[in-house]
This record gives sequence, C-alpha cells and structure tokens, in this order.
Amino acid sequence: MARFRLIATGGTISSRRSPNGLLAGATGAELLAQSELGALDVEVDDLTTRGSYAFSLADLVALARRTRDALTGGADAVVITHGTDTMEESAFLLDLFHADPRPVVLTGAQRPFDSPAPDGPANLAAAFAVAADASARGLGSLLVFDGLAWQARGVRKVETLASGAFGAPGRGPCLRVTPDGVRPLGARSRPPAFDLDTVDELPRVDVVTAYAGCDGALLDAAVGAGARGVVLQALGAGNAGPAVTGTVGRLVAEGVPVLVCSRAFSGPVSPLYGGGGGADLDRAGAVFAGDLSPWQARLLLSVALTHKPEDPGPVVTQWLEQPASAAI
Repeated sequence: MARFRLIATGGTISSRRSPNGLLAGATGAELLAQSELGALDVEVDDLTTRGSYAFSLADLVALARRTRDALTGGADAVVITHGTDTMEESAFLLDLFHADPRPVVLTGAQRPFDSPAPDGPANLAAAFAVAADASARGLGSLLVFDGLAWQARGVRKVETLASGAFGAPGRGPCLRVTPDGVRPLGARSRPPAFDLDTVDELPRVDVVTAYAGCDGALLDAAVGAGARGVVLQALGAGNAGPAVTGTVGRLVAEGVPVLVCSRAFSGPVSPLYGGGGGADLDRAGAVFAGDLSPWQARLLLSVALTHKPEDPGPVVTQWLEQPASAAI
C-alpha cells in the first residue's frame, strides 16, 4: 500500500462559519474523516490553519521544505490541502524546487467544511487518486480540482466561487479523474528544478499593472519600497507606453530586473510594437516571460535572484526555454 503524507494548511476546505466570517480550523484528520477515503496509509501534518491570502513568501518556502522532508522521510506521494486564492502560486513554487518523480498534489475547496454540500471531500479523494496513480509520476507539482489535474506552470484560478475554480489558459489539464480511474490527457515537459538548499529567503519582487495613461511612478515606488525586481503586467502582447518603457530602461540600467507578462488571460507576450510597445521594452532590457501569469513570473524571478542576484535574466530565460534536462 502506498504511503501518503497529508500536509494541511487551512483554506476554505477547512473553514467553518463564524460571526467574523469563514475561518479555517478543521484539522487534516477531520478532512480525511469527512472524505471517507477508507483504508489509506496517511500520515497527517497540520502545518498551519489559515486562508492562503495570508501566506507570506517565507510560508511558501517553509511549505516547500516540509514537502521535501515528507518525501525524504519515505512518503510515496504528498497531498496538500490549501486555500484557493494563492494555490496557483504555491503549486508553482513547489514545482520550481521539485526534482523528484513522486507526485505532489494540491487541492482545496470553494465551499467550506461545514457547508451542507461541501466540495472538499470529493476534491481530496480525487487528489489522493491522482497521487496514487502512476500517470502522475514525473509531472511535478499538480493542482487537482473538480475532477481535473493541472501541471503547476500556467494554472490559474478562473472562478471566484464556482466549483470549477481552476483552468490553464492555452494549456489545459493533464489528467482527468473518472469513476474508472485516472486518465492521462496531455502532459508537458518540465524545466529542471532549482536547488532549495541555496534559498534562505525569497527576495521581494512586486507586480505592477499597465493601463491606459499609466506612467512609471508605481515601478519606482515598488523599487523604493524594497523590491529587488519587478514584473510588469503589460497590455496585450507586452506593451506599456513610452513613459513606462523609459522607466523600465532606467531601472534595468540600475540593476533592477524587469519581467514582462500580459494582462490578457491567454497567450504569450512578444516584443512586436514600437512607440512604447514591447519592442521598446525589449530594447530597454526587459525579459519577456512567455505565457506565465504575473504571479508565477514573480516567483520565478524571486528564485532566480537567489541563484544569480547580479543578473537573474539569463536564469529566467533558460528556465523558460529549456525542457527537462540538466540542472540549472
């Protein structure tokens, strides 16, 4: 029988109603009991009990270390219950450090533990089904929700309240959970993992959004507040306007890396337009982050800064372009 480690962190799946709103509180053992999973060999680790909106970068690094410890300790797979608000970020950060073929599976819920019709039990059961299945091996960190599994890169929360909370625009799910078992759909290769042992803490990287009429003031404010790098959530395929482009060029010249992502929900960024567009951002030294969301690109840049603080751009570019092969 497979050995599992369940790391419980809180979120809606563990939340109950209170006079102050929904509050996480149900333990991992309570989640297992509610899900009626039967005779599984599960060791429960109640890491924390919070909404994921309250997590810090230090919390994410701690979760990565706890996950690695579970695998080092002999678990065949790790299942993590987590709030949906930042689950896409935790899944991605875990994936950046995950060099083991054993599955790491995150899940949660949109309806609370004490709901008359909670969705957590089915999601947790599906997460264990994926974690136990051979088709999940080698896919890295997975997010399982509403009967589907997504690889970490590109997954996003797409619904605030509906049960089908996640999607991966332009990519799609990699596995489907059916009454007959887990069915492969379409997995993608993964870049090599980063070394978690080199990371003491993740440096601050902020996300700044472009919009009609914006200037570079918020980029400067982010750096002034201590950001070591910035992700520009640009317009369309990666455009921002002359005022922003000028600020980006100055920041890059001062040693502050800038990644470019898009406000658009699907598709990659590309340096196509002049007059303050992506071609000018490219000439200014910004790095285009493909189809990564700004929130995942932020974590990639933060990790890259821990590995090459003086010039993380090539590390980011290598990760974006390189399929699974030699370690970075």
